[in-house]
Amino acid sequence: MHVLVLNCGSSSLKFQIIETDREKIEAHADVKLASGSIERIGFESLLKYQVEGRPEEQSTAPVRDHRAAIDAIVRWLEVQAQDPKTPLHAIEAVGHRVVHGGERFRASVVVDEDVIRGIQACVELAPLHNEANLRGIRAAAERFGPQVPQVAVFDTAFHSTLPEAAYLYAIPYHLYRRHKIRRYGFHGTSHRYVAWRYRELRHLELEQVNVISLHLGNGCSACAIKNGHSIDTSMGFTPLEGLVMGTRSGDLDPAVLEYLAHKEGMTLAETELLLNKQSGLLGLSGLTGDMRDLLEEERENGDRRARLAIEVFCLRARQYIGAYLAEMGGADAVLFTGGIGEHSADIRVRICQGLEWLGLHLDPDRNRQPVVSSGLQLTTDESRLAAWAIPTNEELLIARDTVRCLTPS
Repeated sequence: MHVLVLNCGSSSLKFQIIETDREKIEAHADVKLASGSIERIGFESLLKYQVEGRPEEQSTAPVRDHRAAIDAIVRWLEVQAQDPKTPLHAIEAVGHRVVHGGERFRASVVVDEDVIRGIQACVELAPLHNEANLRGIRAAAERFGPQVPQVAVFDTAFHSTLPEAAYLYAIPYHLYRRHKIRRYGFHGTSHRYVAWRYRELRHLELEQVNVISLHLGNGCSACAIKNGHSIDTSMGFTPLEGLVMGTRSGDLDPAVLEYLAHKEGMTLAETELLLNKQSGLLGLSGLTGDMRDLLEEERENGDRRARLAIEVFCLRARQYIGAYLAEMGGADAVLFTGGIGEHSADIRVRICQGLEWLGLHLDPDRNRQPVVSSGLQLTTDESRLAAWAIPTNEELLIARDTVRCLTPS
């Protein structure tokens, strides 16, 4: 089955074509055939396409909306399919990343009108993300018609196993009952994938997976996974809570908002913009929200605020590791993923500093090695608490869930 995986943002669309079926899933023989993205939808857009094993193609063109973006992708695929050396043919299913499933969607589902209404009902919980996801679903339905089924895969679904004590805020309970104000968690598809990959690497059963997963990129989150299930996670009602991120503050005393409104004359919308777009690594450093640039500034120029931003970032991650170890009663491994987690050996060292007493001992030679797609053990063989770097692959998981939903065993 050729599955088109779509990740729709408000003005962007990323895609992959993955060939998979139940037999390929069992044999881990899924094949990524093509990928790409369309950025700045609604304006003069940047289009990137790549057939696996070939150079990337780039161009610019006006792309009106998400329907036009999907049309552009299909036209490109039709051109590629004319090449007998290209293993591309008609799309047989579409899998969508959907950010927020609320309390209703606890697993991936085949899209129908009732599911669309359910996703729409969650728009107020994630207005920028879910509305964009719906645009992608509707555009795909218009382009492919009912003969090509669609599946929604929810970021929040993996965290639906959080116990009540972990997802409730200590606010009046009727506000949860009335408005569903609670911790939902995000990056669930990524945390679920790396936990599965660790399980495969270690030849474990689901209930034997006891790990702490750190998804570290521009957005960051931690997840406590006990007996194979998420029992706690750092992101909450929105993706703003938790770890320090590229431009998001992470955990913050909510009284700061009222204080800023009084001192700076800021509106609620302005404080929300400040915390989401102007804080985190960018706000602390005053330079950038990109960890690569901060590490270079620290190394080349000894920039004090760059170093401070890095230290705060690593301290917060280490604090979550400690908290989750206590909550879980111990774990077997810490898993690093995401752009920073996979590629920055220096950040992994800084986060793990001080955890030696727990039995986590990084192997310097292993930690400096490039992280392969299957994963890399970072700690010595004698470590009681292991650390691994495992590249995430959310698109593969979405494609596999699409197959599972459409071909029940």
